Amino acid sequence: MKVSNVTVRRRLFVVLILAGVAFNALCLRLGYVQLYKGAELAEKAENSWRRDIPYVAKRGEIWDRNGVQLAYNISTPTVWAIPVQVKEKEAAAATLAPLLDMSQETLLKKISTKEMIVRLGPGGRKMTPEKADEIRALNLPGIVVAEDSKRHYPFGSLAAHMLGFTGIDNQGLTGIESKYNEALTGIQGNVSFLSDAAGRQMPNSSDTYVEPQEGLTLQLTIDKEIQAVMERELDQAMTGLQADSVIAIAMNPKNGEILGMASRPTYEPDKYQEVPSEVYNRNLPIWMTYEPGSTFKIITLAAALEEKKVNLKNEHFFDPGAIEVGGARLRCWKKGGHGSQTFLEVVENSCNPGFVTLGNRLGKETLFQYIRDFGFGTKTGIDINGEENGILFKLSQVGPVELATTAFGQGVSVTPIQQIAAVSAAINGGTLYKPHVTKALIHPDTGEVVKEVEPEAVRTVISEETSKQVREALESVVAKGTGRNAFIDGYRVGGKTGTAQKVVNGRYSPNEHIVSFIGFAPADDPQIVIYVAVDNPQGIQFGGLVAAPIVRNMMEDALTILEVPRRESQIDRLYKYGETPIVTVPNLIGKSVSDLYEDLNMNFNLTTAGSGKVVIRQAPAEGARVDRGSTIRIYLGDEEDIPHSH
Repeated sequence: MKVSNVTVRRRLFVVLILAGVAFNALCLRLGYVQLYKGAELAEKAENSWRRDIPYVAKRGEIWDRNGVQLAYNISTPTVWAIPVQVKEKEAAAATLAPLLDMSQETLLKKISTKEMIVRLGPGGRKMTPEKADEIRALNLPGIVVAEDSKRHYPFGSLAAHMLGFTGIDNQGLTGIESKYNEALTGIQGNVSFLSDAAGRQMPNSSDTYVEPQEGLTLQLTIDKEIQAVMERELDQAMTGLQADSVIAIAMNPKNGEILGMASRPTYEPDKYQEVPSEVYNRNLPIWMTYEPGSTFKIITLAAALEEKKVNLKNEHFFDPGAIEVGGARLRCWKKGGHGSQTFLEVVENSCNPGFVTLGNRLGKETLFQYIRDFGFGTKTGIDINGEENGILFKLSQVGPVELATTAFGQGVSVTPIQQIAAVSAAINGGTLYKPHVTKALIHPDTGEVVKEVEPEAVRTVISEETSKQVREALESVVAKGTGRNAFIDGYRVGGKTGTAQKVVNGRYSPNEHIVSFIGFAPADDPQIVIYVAVDNPQGIQFGGLVAAPIVRNMMEDALTILEVPRRESQIDRLYKYGETPIVTVPNLIGKSVSDLYEDLNMNFNLTTAGSGKVVIRQAPAEGARVDRGSTIRIYLGDEEDIPHSH
């Protein structure tokens, strides 16, 4: 069929129109790509060409409350390879292998990979600056030494469980390092360059350096000097008592700040791989749960006073040595009992039947409500990972026997951090505070406080008047009762002993105990509370004989560090038949070691720390009155180190 000219023209016209539309669409698309999307696509292209060598940010430092560095970073560069740029690979591998402590075969395999960038580990990771300089000096094409760092803890095992440690990539794994990992980590930097598809650096392109941003500085509430005192005493306790473990916590009762926290066995964060995982994974002061024994009587005492169920000075109680409850015979620790005594003497003597009577007067609903209000049975919320809850009886499970044993600290399970928080509430005026170890987060360059941790009051549990009565009763315990070994002349110390049988294989062991003491000072205005618990000491197993002297030593040094002055007046210590008489500590400051023993005159034992020719500091201080045979701790140095006050 013949096509007319008109039809041909029409078809040509349509084709022309379609071609024009297509051309215009192509132009519009090209303009859109070049003008509107050009920058974005260029950036995407550049990103596809860009290769980054990471520069790890410095991890934020950790300080004590006074700015002493407890954790910081030391330079440990890392070696990277850009395989396509490494020329003469076999020769490069042969040269680098001995420096990286790697086999030549392994190294050759790494630098021959088709990856764009490869880290030459393990030998090339976190090396010494000196070795890094050696590798830089070789000037090998494709081999780059990038800045890196590793964590360092300058005081070894000091506060190890609290601080925790970091992994190979500087990530926090335990303790504060883990809890505040995000704030401490900082922002990674890098050196970047442009390469072609084969990984070769593009000609006429330059490297770009993005500076890493250091992590925030973390300032803790702990005092390094108090921490060191506590750890010294725990070391001596572990050696002398051959205990399974020992824990200690020091806290400011007025705001919940932890001033020190330690436990044994311990480890060095730099060498955590050298100890079993249960040593570094278990922060005993917040993880360990156990029956507290008589230190828990402080809670029963506070509740009974608040509910006006007892008059300590004017009401009497007769202790025959045991009390019958629900068909069970609950004995006092003193065979034959304490006989007739006031309820203040019940507290001083830690008399179990007397506290059973207070528990019965309160009743299970009231006593257990106070126990919960004081924070037992739930986590305190302290800002360290790994805290446990403890265990309380359900109210439906509490019968006469459970009520009685709970009143003197048996049958309930608590943690040390719960204990010290609760007792702090009982003696600080009645307010339960949330314990915390973090004081502030600080910008590393400007010193600006980014975040300050304020004290957090959880609730008011008892009145100020009741708290005052508790303080006075516990001061009497130290002066006249079971806590006499915590007495410090010149400081008003209050406290309570604890001796609890351990549960072994579901039954109470007659031979294994956790002995403890919790003390505070000054008794009328507490600045510090210290709790010590010793797990299964060998030999004597009474809190007043084992744990109280440890707390006394810690307390005396801590009060000196906190610059709490001694006083003239306090309750006189009661000395019983056969107890050691009191003597006055002489001034040893400035004395040479050879002259010391004449001044001590067989009245004291002596321990020394530091090196030097003369005594620059001593504890207890001159004029303190202590038991004959007590230990004086002296610190040696040079004459110019002696403080001017002496």
